[in-house]
Amino acid sequence: MQFQQLQYFVAVAETRHFTRAADLVHVAQPSLSQQIKALERELGADLFLRARGNITLTDAGEALLPLARRILADADTARHEVQELAQLRSGRVRLGATPSVCTGLLPDVLRAFHDRYPGIRLLIEEGGSHDLVRELARGALDLALVVLPLPTPSPALTTVELLREDLVVVSSPGAPVPGRGRTVRISDLEGERLVMFRHGYDLRELTVAACRAEGFEPDFAVEGGEMDAVLGFVRAGLGVAVVPRMVATRSGRGLRVTPLARPGLDRTIALAHRSDVAPPRAARELQRMLLER
Repeated sequence: MQFQQLQYFVAVAETRHFTRAADLVHVAQPSLSQQIKALERELGADLFLRARGNITLTDAGEALLPLARRILADADTARHEVQELAQLRSGRVRLGATPSVCTGLLPDVLRAFHDRYPGIRLLIEEGGSHDLVRELARGALDLALVVLPLPTPSPALTTVELLREDLVVVSSPGAPVPGRGRTVRISDLEGERLVMFRHGYDLRELTVAACRAEGFEPDFAVEGGEMDAVLGFVRAGLGVAVVPRMVATRSGRGLRVTPLARPGLDRTIALAHRSDVAPPRAARELQRMLLER
């Protein structure tokens, strides 16, 4: 089995077309087809069902695809690791983070990292913890900042707790404070119109679970937004939202910030990476700066 054959196989699997796959990997179509047939002979199984105008994966192809993608991703990581200069003058870091972490925690750390290593490219991917864990597992990210506990615990990942952060209630300064006190209880949110994040947001799941634990279903004024949109809707007076204190502090202009009454709500942010592959040198340096921040 050759590395090049896996590249050709993944290209055909993703395009479902031999000619387009050949164009994608810059090789003549007959050469690509020959290499795919050689790979099938080596494995002793057909990888594609070839019908006129319709290419689909066989069961063997479906089994090979995630493994081939991981091998190619690991090889890509190895290539970049070797190419990095000793003084970290070049390279890249692929970092995943939840949107609220991108808003609250990352700007200062990334600025310090960029000032120290201006030649390192920072590739940031925002997503929910579930999506980030999947991207880590397939080798598409070097590091990820996720919310614990993970939606699906994975023994293939190593996680290190980074911080524990309180959640607060934000509202428009022109609107009454829920509960009309210095703090807000979760039960005070019953009957309040909430501005709610989209499905897949860790904060959505946490807020809804807290409301249900108090015996009521939250009432949504608006739902489906990302962090910036949610804060904008709250400023406009459409409702209140539960957000991390760090986000509220950084984005507090035009917002009233009210703590939650004890025991309140908090969340744990952790730094995660694959257990079986060491992050590249540049990623390890960013990891060190995050842990020492």
